[in-house]
Amino acid sequence: MMKSQLDTKELMLLESEVRSKSKNMVVAYLLWWFLGYFGGHRFYMGKTGSAVAMLILSITVIGLIVTCVWWIVDAFLTHSMVKEHNEQVENDILRVIQAKRA
Repeated sequence: MMKSQLDTKELMLLESEVRSKSKNMVVAYLLWWFLGYFGGHRFYMGKTGSAVAMLILSITVIGLIVTCVWWIVDAFLTHSMVKEHNEQVENDILRVIQAKRA
C-alpha cells in the first residue's frame, strides 16, 4: 500500500505512529559520540547483540582498539541504521492499516 492511497484519518494515524516509534537521528549521533565505545547508539537502535559485543570489547586494551575502529565506521553507518529503522516502522504501520481495511 502506498501513502497516496490513504485517507486523511489514516495519514494522521500513520504520521502519529511513525513519530512515536521512529528513532531520532540527533539522539543516535549523540549516543554514538558520547557512548559509542560502549555501544550506546547500537542499544538505542535495537542492535543489542553488536552493542553487547562493543561493550565487552571495550573492557580490554586490544578490544578497545577494535572498538575504536568500529566506532569510526559507525559514524558513517548510523545514518543508514536510523533511516532503515524508520522506513521499516512506516512499512509495518502501513501493513497494519491495510490489514484493517480488508
